Amino acid sequence: MKKLKGLERRQWIFSYLEKQNKPVTGNELSKLVSVSRQVIVNDITLLKATNAPIVATSQGYILMSQKETSSIVQKRVVCNHQSVDSEDELQTLVDAGVTVESVTIEHPVYGEITSPIMVSNRHDVELFIKKVRDTGSAFLLELTSGIHLHLLSAPTEEVLDRGIEAIRRKGYLVED
Repeated sequence: MKKLKGLERRQWIFSYLEKQNKPVTGNELSKLVSVSRQVIVNDITLLKATNAPIVATSQGYILMSQKETSSIVQKRVVCNHQSVDSEDELQTLVDAGVTVESVTIEHPVYGEITSPIMVSNRHDVELFIKKVRDTGSAFLLELTSGIHLHLLSAPTEEVLDRGIEAIRRKGYLVED
């Protein structure tokens, strides 16, 4: 492929992400369009600024289609546990058929901090946990003594309720 300039490259990236059914890493995109990963990061930021529904996940970039977002049920839940329980919490939810879209914390200085997780199955959870461990990163919940929110999604209310009940039984759910 010939080297594309700014706008043309961003249009190509958007079109490429539309055709994918899995996340695409910045490194993959950079190789495809022969630019650095940092140029891709900047391009994604510029695309998001135009309201392109691109989500950066631990597995790469994905484009959220209108169909995907309109046919799901979502709910935010408050959880409390330690880092060592993160893998079990995520596996419990995905085993019930729930997707963990994001994690949010209330930071005393920065306010609300939200990060996409986008895990829907055990393989996604495994990759997410491996990335946290391999990079030596901390889970956001470590900044708030374990308290965090998750945005959960599922194809039906029943599936969502099943996942929430599963984390309730394990003591991860914070309730009034």
